[in-house]
Amino acid sequence: MRGVFYPWFKIDPCEAKFTRRRFMCSKPAVRVRLERIGRTFLQGYNLALREESQGDLAAQLDEVQVEDRGFAYEGAAMALALLDGITPWRKRFSRFVAGAGRLHIYMLHIGAGWACARMPWLRRKIESPAPGFHPVLRALAIEGYGFHEGYFHWRSRLERKAAALSVAGSHIFFQGLGRSLWFVKGADACEIARSIASFPRQYHADAWSGAGLACAYAGGASSDEMKELYGCATEFAVALALGAAFAAKARLLAGNLASHTEMACQTFCRISAEKAAALCDETFNQIEVHYCCAYQRWRELLQERLQAISNKLGETGNNLELTHLKTRGECHV
Repeated sequence: MRGVFYPWFKIDPCEAKFTRRRFMCSKPAVRVRLERIGRTFLQGYNLALREESQGDLAAQLDEVQVEDRGFAYEGAAMALALLDGITPWRKRFSRFVAGAGRLHIYMLHIGAGWACARMPWLRRKIESPAPGFHPVLRALAIEGYGFHEGYFHWRSRLERKAAALSVAGSHIFFQGLGRSLWFVKGADACEIARSIASFPRQYHADAWSGAGLACAYAGGASSDEMKELYGCATEFAVALALGAAFAAKARLLAGNLASHTEMACQTFCRISAEKAAALCDETFNQIEVHYCCAYQRWRELLQERLQAISNKLGETGNNLELTHLKTRGECHV
């Protein structure tokens, strides 16, 4: 039954146009870059709706330009998770994570969050363990949910949706929301800073880590513009570095490291993308299995290491209080 759901769930690539979304962007080259990312995501999404064979799906996704390939896999994951929400016995998403899509595991879990945003019955279980999801990285579905809400509903007040999650989940949601600002505000550092300042204070660092992730993974900023973003982050500069390190890890695992990711790591983390990714691995291996929110613990440990690097370089003015990452209360992530 190849593509039986395609006519009902397909998404027009025009949905990625800035004019359609009413995003702001004063730089045509940046708009072209970010719109292309959106179209690539939808290309992967629509391909996954039509293609029954996961091997053939991966082969088609791998035809996408290397730098943008992760976005195609992210879109495909949304479609696979959405289809699983309708026919859960097929287990498309879990098979793709374990098989043809395994090198893009970060982007796949984020893409699954988009499906959760579209289906209330999936969204209600977004913090619960699910078969086929990585025990730590499944938290990225919440990040994807936050990005989706920011991307499609950026004019709305979204704090209420975050409040429906656990304490840890709400912080992860705001990381995704912060990442969406890279697109909504056309990679404009001042506008991103202004938007983050409007969020509740306890989520500012989370949103800045999302902005750093988007800048490092998606690109669209020059070296000077990255320095401007770093300056705008002020006391949350290490949160910006946290996002860049995660971007480096995701790209290096998938074998699609981009020059803008390297530049972002040099600017925000003060180390290379390879070293930033190695820090992700080192801190991941330090996570205690009984910790109530493993992903949040990973963020905390990684940020501590990045803060130490910042301190060693004498950038004490950018110290970031870590208490916002301490997990309190019950967490199912």
